Amino acid sequence: MSVTFSAPTIETERLILRAPALTDFDALADFYASPRAAFVGGPQSRELSWRSLAQEAGHWVLRGFGRWTLVEKATQAPVGIVGLWHPEGFPERELGWDLFNGATGKGYATEAAKAARTYAYDTLGWTTLTSLIAVNNNGSRRVAERLGATYDSDFTHDRYGPMQLWRHPGPEALT
Repeated sequence: MSVTFSAPTIETERLILRAPALTDFDALADFYASPRAAFVGGPQSRELSWRSLAQEAGHWVLRGFGRWTLVEKATQAPVGIVGLWHPEGFPERELGWDLFNGATGKGYATEAAKAARTYAYDTLGWTTLTSLIAVNNNGSRRVAERLGATYDSDFTHDRYGPMQLWRHPGPEALT
């Protein structure tokens, strides 16, 4: 028996959002080994990074939606993971983003998150989305603000600690 999943491919001006793949592992492991991963459970070992990659793929299988690997069109290199997320322990479905080392400051998170949010609203029919952001993660907070999200409430996650829940504008506000 084999388990497969299907994730749509979405293209933006500079990025391709595609299903997570084994070829993403080195870039993902480098990110999770770095201090930049502190807001998302890192730094962590390659072995735990392997589990994180499997978790990304498995979320598509179990929930029917998930996070895409971001591929920079110009280089064909994986530059991050962005998308829809609702693991056990999260209060609501989330729009999340993690940019790999060297990919920050280029607007990729905002560009990809807009595409993922459009997919959630237009294809999946969702009417609301949140983003959980670590209290001191100013970069992610700025991305949420650029996306039009507003602070909603505080939340303490068992693994990640104190977080803020940011609420995105609904589909009716984006038309």
